[in-house]
Amino acid sequence: MAKVLCVLYDDPVGGYPPVYARDSVPAIGGYHDGQTTPSPEQIDFTPGELLGSVSGELGLRGFLEERGHRLLVTSDKEGLDSEFERELPDADVVISQPFWPAYLTAERIAKAPRLKLAVTAGIGSDHVDLDAAIAHGMTVAEVTYSNSISVSEHVVMMILALVRNYIPSHQWVLDGGWNIADCVARSYDLEGMQVGTVAAGRIGSAVLRRLKAFDVGLHYTDRHRLTEEVEQELGLTYHATTEELVRVCDVVTINAPLHPETEHLFDDELIAKMKRGAYLVNTARGKICDRDAIVRALETGQLAGYAGDVWFPQPAPPDHPWRTMPHHGMTPHVSGSSLSAQARYAAGTREILECWFAERPIREEYLIVAGGGLAGAGAHSYSARETSRNADEGDQAEPG
Repeated sequence: MAKVLCVLYDDPVGGYPPVYARDSVPAIGGYHDGQTTPSPEQIDFTPGELLGSVSGELGLRGFLEERGHRLLVTSDKEGLDSEFERELPDADVVISQPFWPAYLTAERIAKAPRLKLAVTAGIGSDHVDLDAAIAHGMTVAEVTYSNSISVSEHVVMMILALVRNYIPSHQWVLDGGWNIADCVARSYDLEGMQVGTVAAGRIGSAVLRRLKAFDVGLHYTDRHRLTEEVEQELGLTYHATTEELVRVCDVVTINAPLHPETEHLFDDELIAKMKRGAYLVNTARGKICDRDAIVRALETGQLAGYAGDVWFPQPAPPDHPWRTMPHHGMTPHVSGSSLSAQARYAAGTREILECWFAERPIREEYLIVAGGGLAGAGAHSYSARETSRNADEGDQAEPG
């Protein structure tokens, strides 16, 4: 019997939903690069249900208990007295989401001698100390691509919300006003602007594809350059460095992993090299941006707007300055946890567990660490010097 410890976010304040806004979600069979969506032997949930909260249990309880395993689900993960901390020492499997990660630091891994599998329900395993996982003989896996499109849609939404000044305009309606001049004084068309992504992995590339229809100039920088065919198809301009990219872009979206080269990349110095009045969107890692530099740039007007759904730390404390800085469009870490995405990453989590318990190979594209080293998507995205910095930092990553 295995003990599976699952850390999920809390249920809605009003209670677990008895009904939903829609009766179903579209069935997606595959992704743009040809990878198929998760394919477990079966599922015990209805796609479109709230699976990522405690009561949703990722739809795993029946599957696990029928096979004699024990499932413990909690949202209590902070501090030495948390349920997560108490239950970890004899856990065999830990599951969490990047939106509410269970931080598997080297110290915590050392306290869990039975721990052999860490699963991210979604994309991004930077909450796991990968060096410690390798030394411990663990497997680390995630449901690659399951919510990449969800995040890319969120990015496009935030770009439009900032450029068109949507949130303040909506607030005038809520406040009973009709102040058209106030609404449009900071509203522009996206058409004709230069838009660039820092990293063009699955999320960054999906953002570029979705923005092509807006008749904008498209730019990117990435450690892995895209093919000439893709560059021509999308009309992309490649930049060897982030600095080169930001100098020419009106809008910059960050879709990169957090590692030593990107931590606090967007500081006062780099932001000063951006166009005055540029917009910055970050759904990748909170710590890729210097927190106070962002606030200063918005206050001086160097940035016209900042939006994203990743913070440092996460959850953000009530006095976090990004909650109150001017001209922002911040959300909690929700971009990759739509009900549509949950159907995929819950199914992918079950697929990984089915393979694990049956001692079958886990999909190569789902692997981050296996067999004593980086594997699969992890080998593509990380290097040996990048595997131990982020296990307690609470930010989302996606293998590129």
